[in-house]
Amino acid sequence: MTRVITAISLMAGWVGLLWLLEGIDFISGHALDSFGIQPRDVGELADVVPAAFIHFGFGHLAANSLPLLLLGFIAVLRSGVPRFLGVVLLITVASGLGVWLTAPPYSNTAGASGVVFGLFGYLLVRGFIERKALDIGIGLVVGVVYGSILWGALPSDSGISWQGHLFGLIGGVLAAIAFRERPGAVTDSAAVRPIP
Repeated sequence: MTRVITAISLMAGWVGLLWLLEGIDFISGHALDSFGIQPRDVGELADVVPAAFIHFGFGHLAANSLPLLLLGFIAVLRSGVPRFLGVVLLITVASGLGVWLTAPPYSNTAGASGVVFGLFGYLLVRGFIERKALDIGIGLVVGVVYGSILWGALPSDSGISWQGHLFGLIGGVLAAIAFRERPGAVTDSAAVRPIP
């Protein structure tokens, strides 16, 4: 039950922060939009992480909020907070660097959708990598419910960063490999060892 409360608190706090930042952005005349990623400008590498917390309007943020809440909740619940934070950092950096390298010139990219796609990819493959039946089942359900988002990783609408989506998805798969549980590894759950 503690892990459920932790997952709810963490994800509600994260999404709440995103809404607060968008409110500040709106009130300031969109001053925070400058934290988006403008491709292939070395100075913009500093915005790779902050860009995941900035949105271009409340509609943009609303579209990301529910999937971020749900996928993040499941990932925290199944992985624990330390592992989840590592997964999200890897996804954020992979998505941001992918945008920085491949987005069209003179564009500005921001939003949590790269993280959403990354969490989708992470949950989709995690069970198969770790050979855990429950996580395979979770991945299949996530695939059925959110599988249609994969269209967002293909080049289409010029107003949507398919690059951020694609590299976020790749980052999620890499995170599932990099942060997999290894046999005999101590997790953040309680462990009991016999006294010699």
